[in-house]
Amino acid sequence: MKIAVIGTGNIGAAYARALAQAQYEVVVGDREPGKAAALAQEIGAKVEGGGIAAAFKLADLVILAVPYQAVASVLATAGDASGKVLVDVSNPISEDFKDLAIGLTTSAAEQTQAAAPGAHVVKAFNTIFAGLVQQQAREGRKLQVFVAGDEPTATAKVRELAQTLGFVAVDAGALRNSRFLEPVGMMNIQFGFFLGAGPSTAPSWAHA
Repeated sequence: MKIAVIGTGNIGAAYARALAQAQYEVVVGDREPGKAAALAQEIGAKVEGGGIAAAFKLADLVILAVPYQAVASVLATAGDASGKVLVDVSNPISEDFKDLAIGLTTSAAEQTQAAAPGAHVVKAFNTIFAGLVQQQAREGRKLQVFVAGDEPTATAKVRELAQTLGFVAVDAGALRNSRFLEPVGMMNIQFGFFLGAGPSTAPSWAHA
C-alpha cells in the first residue's frame, strides 16, 4: 500500500519518517512541491515528493497532515479523490489554540467528507502530538489511537496502520463520533501546552 502524506510541517514530516521506517512506500505532497521533494530526499529510500495532485494520484491512502483550515484548499487541488482513504488527523482549533472553531453538531472530519464525497474519510491520530509519532519517542508506552469512520474496510486499514506504527488502535465507531474525538484532542492540547503536561501527553481509555 502506498501512502501519501500531505504537508511538510512537524506533523507531516513525523508521519513521513515513521511510515518510511515501517517500510511503507511513501509519497509526500505539498502546495510547494520543492518542500515535499526536499523532505523526501532527507528521509531517503522509498519516499517520493512533489505536488498535492501527484501525491493523491499515486496513493491508496492519504494522511491529511495539515491544519483544518487548509484541508479545503488541499482537496480543491487534489483532483478526484474517489475511492481514496483520507485520514483526517486535524483538530479544528482557533488561531490562539484555545478554542474549537467548530464542534458538537459537526466535526472537521465530517466537513472533509462533505468536501470529498467519493472518498472514505477516517478520523485518527488527532490526539497524538507530532513528537510521539515515531515509535522510539514512546519507548515503553502503549498509546491509543482512536479510529472513527463509516466505511469498514477503510477503518480497518487505518487501525492496521496504527498498529504497525506501534499504537493501540481503538475502534471509535462512526465518523460522526469525530464530534467527540476532536474536543478530546483539544483537551490534550490544553494539557500539553497550557497546563504544564508537555508534548508527550496523550489520552487513553481503560477497557475492562
